[in-house]
Amino acid sequence: MRIISGKLLFTIVAGAFVSTPAGAQAADSTPRPFEERDTFVLDEIIVTASARPINRFDSSISATALDAVTIAEATPRTAAELFRQIPGIHSEATGGEGNANISVRGLPVVSGGAKFLQLQEDGLPVMQFGDIAFGNADIFLRLDQTVASVQAVRGGSASTLASNSPGGVINFLSKDGSEQGGVIMMSAGLDFDEYRADFNYGGPLDAHSRFNIGGFWREGTGTRDAGYTGNKGYQIKANVTRDFETGYVRLYAKRLDDRAIGYMPMPVMASGTNAHPRFRSPPGFDLKSDTPHSAYFTSSSGLDGNNRRHVTDITDGMHPVVTSLGLEAVFDVGDGFELEERFRWSSVHGRFVAPFPAEVAGGQTLADSVGELLTGTAGTYGLAYASGPRAGQAADPAALVMRTHLFDVKINDFGSFTNDLKLTRSFATGALTAGFYKARQTIAMDWAWNSYLLEVKGHNAALLDVTGPGGTLTRDGLYAYGVPFWGNCCQRRYDVHYDIDAPYLAASFEAGKLTLDGSMRYDHFRARGSYAGPLQTALDVDGNGAIEPVERSVSLIDNAEPSPVHYSVGYLSWSVGANYRFNPDTAVFVRASRGGRANADRLLFGVVQPDGSVRKADAVDHVEQYEIGLKWRSGPFDLFVTGFHARTDEQNYEATSQRFLNRRYKATGVEIEAVYRAGILDVHAGATYMDAEIAKDAITPANEGNRPRRQPKLVYQFAPAVHIGPVRAGFNLEGTTKVYAQDNNELVLPGYAQVNAFASVRLLENVVVSLHANNLFNASGFTEAEEGAITEGAVNYIRARPINGRTVSASLRYEF
Repeated sequence: MRIISGKLLFTIVAGAFVSTPAGAQAADSTPRPFEERDTFVLDEIIVTASARPINRFDSSISATALDAVTIAEATPRTAAELFRQIPGIHSEATGGEGNANISVRGLPVVSGGAKFLQLQEDGLPVMQFGDIAFGNADIFLRLDQTVASVQAVRGGSASTLASNSPGGVINFLSKDGSEQGGVIMMSAGLDFDEYRADFNYGGPLDAHSRFNIGGFWREGTGTRDAGYTGNKGYQIKANVTRDFETGYVRLYAKRLDDRAIGYMPMPVMASGTNAHPRFRSPPGFDLKSDTPHSAYFTSSSGLDGNNRRHVTDITDGMHPVVTSLGLEAVFDVGDGFELEERFRWSSVHGRFVAPFPAEVAGGQTLADSVGELLTGTAGTYGLAYASGPRAGQAADPAALVMRTHLFDVKINDFGSFTNDLKLTRSFATGALTAGFYKARQTIAMDWAWNSYLLEVKGHNAALLDVTGPGGTLTRDGLYAYGVPFWGNCCQRRYDVHYDIDAPYLAASFEAGKLTLDGSMRYDHFRARGSYAGPLQTALDVDGNGAIEPVERSVSLIDNAEPSPVHYSVGYLSWSVGANYRFNPDTAVFVRASRGGRANADRLLFGVVQPDGSVRKADAVDHVEQYEIGLKWRSGPFDLFVTGFHARTDEQNYEATSQRFLNRRYKATGVEIEAVYRAGILDVHAGATYMDAEIAKDAITPANEGNRPRRQPKLVYQFAPAVHIGPVRAGFNLEGTTKVYAQDNNELVLPGYAQVNAFASVRLLENVVVSLHANNLFNASGFTEAEEGAITEGAVNYIRARPINGRTVSASLRYEF
């Protein structure tokens, strides 16, 4: 009924827009054609990771800019899906609205997130570190109609003109009211439950001031059938600009309060061989449209970070609550000097809650394992439904069951402030920039994980209890306060502040057709705070006066004896490049860079010494990159080709496998971006070939020479579109070659390609109706798997993240 009423509301609103146009539309309702865009994309101005605005054609960096049309036609459901349109970027966008694994040019993604890549909004980082556990930067970033363009810089100056981003920077640039007008857009899923309203408006306030305001509201179950409203929230962004004779001042504000389901690996049937596996949906579970999330598993009773009784709302999912205020000021202060100041303060808190499958096995196997854990006696134990319509009835012990760890993380404080001040002196033949970057990032969160048994079922799976001779041993599907299957590793508290101070210099010099530039940065990184780990004890959690089987060994957080964090480290980054323009249509560039990435919370359990110190070799990972590129255009065709070689050192920790890593990697490859725009046809294509290798592994030497897990040799995208009068249509083909699930290079995840298609019709002067289909042909694909091998010639049950099946949405856009 809710789905039907939602579609009816969408239809009514759409009809109102079309049948009652206002203003200019009422005067002239003739549909106008879609506008053609500028052909010369190599002349785009890049402001990301640069000392001053630069032209792509005259620069010695590898950069991409996606305008609003390209963004819309890529049909992304999330920001991470959009990143797949950027050459050099490999985005595993199967986690939902956030928590994607994003790598650049073969640099490793060992523990998740975007370790060597920084995500920015308007030139400042969303998070100072891109791989905070359960706080990946894309969780706190949303794509909406306030975004004017997305710029990406791979390698090069990203090492020196931003902190902790030696691999690159992706920057979301906001509309600023320079062009007066607005848009209201209503969107709805046609074969999935989600409804969304977007708006944006900007323009002048007076002769010297302008503004922009926009955002979105959405609600629905999401692209997979969770059984409840898992995606619900809003974002509002605004800015006001005051222009002066010698510059401008701009104020920013943002409020994000959005709940989104976090999709974890899912149960998968695997057969065949490691080199040529066959992956299928298990009985009763569709890998393309289902999820273990369930209407019968929406709360968890346990303990919080203070070891007090607490009930967690699982429907919170990934729930960022962000309030940001920012300032941008640019002034010509005389004698060729320009002063630029950027500042942002952000208050960030929220939750990350998601069921993670720690094991998939037959019900009898897991019942016996849990029964022995709780009683200390091996034997045959029973299963009974703990939730849903069959609660209390016996369950089939031959059916598949998931040992489920509930990732229950409270984000107490991820707040930050960032200030970037720089002074540029321009000369007739170049420029010199000096700047100082100051930032603080707080990482304060509590991990309070519980263990459950959940049936493998695609639509509203039920929790399961374990029964024995004395009755029910578990409690409403919960068999442990903690995660004993992982050694009770993960009751934790973090409360650490990271300060970054970074002076930097950049210089550029032009001599005819030759442009030279260089930059250097010194980051001083300081960590102060504490962290606390787990302890085990018997505890009457529910307060009924009795210690029941699930309460005999309860995981608490040892808040009475926290461990200190007290260390500082400094490191130097540098980058030099040269660009030579043979003629107005051909240029080449070369660049060498060395950047660093300071490690943060991933070091706290196992690397930090008892006195709070950390070895410098563990505190900072370095990336060396060498690039050579060609830029060429001929008429309506633009081509950008960059060859690269990178060497990386990395220390890291992965929570789901309880592994520490200490490695050296290398990667060599080439990235290609091509654009053709002529008449009614636009084509945007890109490809990245990466030959990556684990060059050294201090912990597991057997991995040396292997390809890093989940690193494909080739990723590609091809996006043609045509516009004929009031109609514009096209598709986007994106794909990847095979990858290895783990670093042992045994189990292969086959390559896949999916097609996203769109069609838009301008019904009236200011009214556009669009249809978008993601994965139009319902292709299958997997981005990661927890297991590194299967038993060949047998049916295996593994845990892997599949891409979404086909989803179709419609939107109505009113421009004014």
